[in-house]
Amino acid sequence: MIDSKGNNLIFLLSTPRSGSSLATVMLQNHRKIFAAQEMWFLMSLYDLHLAPQRPYGGKEIVKQFFNGVLPYDTYIRACKSFALQTYNGLLQSSGEAEMVVDKSPRYYYVLEFLDALFPQSKRIWLIRNPLAVISSYKKVNRHTGDRFQLKEDLLSPKFNIKMADITIGLLRYCNYFAKENPHSYRLYYEKMVTSPQEELLKLCGFLGITYEEGLEKYGNFMDTSKSDLYFSMGVGDPFVGRHTEPHPDSLHIWKEVLDKEEIEMYCRVLGAELFHELGYSEELAEAERITGVRFESKPDEELLQLRTRQLAEAAGCRWIENYRMSADFDQADDNLDLAELPTGDDAVHPQVLQLQITLRSLEKRLEKSHNEQIRLRTKLDHITRKIDRAKAKIPFGNHLYQWASAYLNK
Repeated sequence: MIDSKGNNLIFLLSTPRSGSSLATVMLQNHRKIFAAQEMWFLMSLYDLHLAPQRPYGGKEIVKQFFNGVLPYDTYIRACKSFALQTYNGLLQSSGEAEMVVDKSPRYYYVLEFLDALFPQSKRIWLIRNPLAVISSYKKVNRHTGDRFQLKEDLLSPKFNIKMADITIGLLRYCNYFAKENPHSYRLYYEKMVTSPQEELLKLCGFLGITYEEGLEKYGNFMDTSKSDLYFSMGVGDPFVGRHTEPHPDSLHIWKEVLDKEEIEMYCRVLGAELFHELGYSEELAEAERITGVRFESKPDEELLQLRTRQLAEAAGCRWIENYRMSADFDQADDNLDLAELPTGDDAVHPQVLQLQITLRSLEKRLEKSHNEQIRLRTKLDHITRKIDRAKAKIPFGNHLYQWASAYLNK
């Protein structure tokens, strides 16, 4: 079972199209592991306090409740309780499984939230050559009919979630996993498909379970209830089910799927340094040979800032800049704001809770009063400018204004 700190909970984190479906379809064959296709539900929990637009209205009321009445630590506890009930309910329905794998590629959106809820969960970072990722995007979206137009959308000022995935999503994971951590593990897609048994053996060691023979040959498990559930969800890579075990056929396909302009655009945006840090120096050298371009070390910071701002505006999220995983929440990195993400297990004292609610209410009133002052001051300045313009157009306008004022004040 999963406890309140997140023991026995595994997050498989990556950008979309990095091979997470393949990793999951192998891991879920282990008798101690339950893994569905994708869950995403923690993002919905996180979004509750952002009060997104709902068809029944009341956005400002809901926002006031979550941000003005309900203390944030109470909200975190409620989210944790819901998540625990969900994960453990899945375990209870899965037979002898003891661990849950939550594979949700866009969890880069809620990394601070993950640490707040389950600081001792295991987090696997699945890494793949970024050029192979966008070639997979292009290939799969061509197959499914979805839009993926790198040339049109990568540098476009319009927001596109897929462009956010392959830029700020990737860099968020790079920052998050920058330091070695006892709760984190780096799994490389290329090694997973060329030496699956060896990589699964090491991964099982990290998870604290014994490797079971034949996990990587997922075709042998097609008739099991776990496999039926996995493939019935219909999300993830549509090509996984066409094979029975990992294969290296797609390792270098990016050279065929991407043209020179796409390769150059994406490498310029990410910068050469990222390829070196991830271990893809040879692939970068090949990209430079194909394009005839020597790429700058640093990424396109202006574009990354634009994408970050766009996602924040679209979703209302707030991120800690350059956020890194904390080994334990009680001993978090200095860049983690403990006031924003409390997670203690002790119940909040009723008097403390009342004071917190009162304080939040007063803060909101002060904020509202301050905003009203700004509004009225702006309106006053606008009216004053109109009067000044009117006086300037009237001969002897200033004298007339002074005479009228003096007469009215008698």
